Amino acid sequence: MPSLTDTQALTARGVVRSFAARAGRPPVLDGIDLTAGPGTRVGLIGENGAGKSTLLRLLAGVDVADAGTVSAPADLVYLPQEPELSAEGTVGDLLDGALRPLHDAVAELERLAAGMADGADVGGSYDRVLAWAVAHDAWDADRRAEVTAGTLGVAELDRDRPVGTLSGGQRTRLAMAAALVRRPAALLLDEPTNHLDDAALDLLERSLVELSGVVVAASHDRAFLDRVCTELLDLDAGALGTDGHGGRRFGGSFTEYVDAQAASRRRWEERFAAQQEEIAALRDRTRTGTSAIAPGRGPRDNDKFIDKFKGANVERTRARRVNDAQRRLEVAEREALPKPPRPLRFSGRLTGTDAGDGLAVQVRGLRVDGRLRLDLLDLPVGETLLVTGPNGSGKSTLLAVLHGDLAPTAGTADVRARRVGLLAQDPDVGPPDRTARDAWAALLGPDLAERVPLNELGLLHPREHGTAVGALSLGQRRRLALALAVADAPDLLLLDEPTNHVSLRLAGELEEALGTAPGTVVVTSHDRWLRRRWSGAALALG
Repeated sequence: MPSLTDTQALTARGVVRSFAARAGRPPVLDGIDLTAGPGTRVGLIGENGAGKSTLLRLLAGVDVADAGTVSAPADLVYLPQEPELSAEGTVGDLLDGALRPLHDAVAELERLAAGMADGADVGGSYDRVLAWAVAHDAWDADRRAEVTAGTLGVAELDRDRPVGTLSGGQRTRLAMAAALVRRPAALLLDEPTNHLDDAALDLLERSLVELSGVVVAASHDRAFLDRVCTELLDLDAGALGTDGHGGRRFGGSFTEYVDAQAASRRRWEERFAAQQEEIAALRDRTRTGTSAIAPGRGPRDNDKFIDKFKGANVERTRARRVNDAQRRLEVAEREALPKPPRPLRFSGRLTGTDAGDGLAVQVRGLRVDGRLRLDLLDLPVGETLLVTGPNGSGKSTLLAVLHGDLAPTAGTADVRARRVGLLAQDPDVGPPDRTARDAWAALLGPDLAERVPLNELGLLHPREHGTAVGALSLGQRRRLALALAVADAPDLLLLDEPTNHVSLRLAGELEEALGTAPGTVVVTSHDRWLRRRWSGAALALG
């Protein structure tokens, strides 16, 4: 059982972390500070590659900082985007392991109570164990485990099934169930809402809000950030930070932060422009000659006897002013803000041009045994369709059938588009040691890769083009996969959870692009922010 007095804050001081794959570039994290006490729920935000997952790994003790310090409760659970569960263990082993500390606490209380009844001096120990058990709701653990496993869709898994045989989504939900049942003193979550349907999302968010310990979650889910987080830490806050002085913390909701972030960017741009104007003026002053001290005036005849004396005064004045301007210039250049970088923005189109009238997709009596049942679907050319439904309802299966990757058990799916693009939930972008640039050329072919350069789409920063695919963040790999899906301007684009793993900025840009795509698009999504704002056609499965 973890320490019964483990209620300390989670802290990071001056954390720095760099990687060999990024040699010659600034550290991923440079001087990051974080303090989160019990009851605090911190949302980590920032562009893909800003270091959110890296910071979580450092806080969890999975990785070690190059500089700085980290202090965390021993009673800590870390859930990465792709949980590394023991392949040899079973589903039952994992769930039992989450319940064991809670069962042990109840058993210890009973032992101590019996000792007190016999006159043993164990009152202090009893109080500490009781406080821990109450904070972790130990008596309700079994019921909570049953409800949590059922809502997350893992209750029906065979307890003897090896974890290594589960799909990625199943492993994530199983690890999530174990973490929520466990109720640790510190819970670190990396994109926890991916792979979750509405019921599971509601359970997750309610469970986190009820936790008495520390929660730190990296997330691109805008609804989750609004509902759960008590504060935000922006790892990509810019030179002026969130407070105008370089700080990264924001004490409001994500919705409020959107406006604050835009205002911070404007202040940065305005201050940079003013500083550069001042620097340019000071540089001019350092080049000032004597003509600027006594402009347009030459010595008169009756002044020539003091010309030498006046000339010396003018030279001293010029030198004094130049030296003063030089000192001010050095200070201004030293304190100048860096130039605001141009934001990475999606600049392409999701689809090709409208391919005429008629139907792009026609489905009749479609069946995939155990996975999908869809009696009728007529999707006109140029239409954008949102497909929703709980996990297991067949959303990804429908896209696989439309893309030609899966044959139906019965019925027909007639796809009349000439070019079909697919962004899968778990896309394959090639060997991990291949650079993003080489993956682009290999997967598109040299002709198309040359005709549509990767940097034109604004999805992956040019500095990452020479980075090995395996060294990219999960969000950056997903950006590359999206670029591959839209490069050939498909007539029909299939997007499976397109906002998973991508930055908040890109998620918003994708929403805008969906509204203006001239071709046909089918989108599956659990993203509540996207669904609330959706105004097009929709199909609910399940």
